[in-house]
Amino acid sequence: MINRVAPLNMQTIQPLGQKEAVNEVKANKISFGEILKQSINEVNASQVMSDKMTEALASGKNVELHNVMISAEKASVTLTIATEVRNKAIEAYQEMMRMQV
Repeated sequence: MINRVAPLNMQTIQPLGQKEAVNEVKANKISFGEILKQSINEVNASQVMSDKMTEALASGKNVELHNVMISAEKASVTLTIATEVRNKAIEAYQEMMRMQV
């Protein structure tokens, strides 16, 4: 149960000027390639974790079945999401190639 909600102190939030906002965006800029690489690594890590847990369960180690199933579902969902993102990116590329210039 929530006993108290801290009010937002509006005096501490100051809007950034245009120049400061542009500098902040440039400082936090990450390339598309880096984001893509990080996402693929996360999908791979999820798959590897699922494989390890499944192997541990099959070899008789002390692993709970529900944890193995949760891990397998997480791996499945992340792979499905990655596949759908890839499909959307390909569709967007194909649409751009069909545009008349």
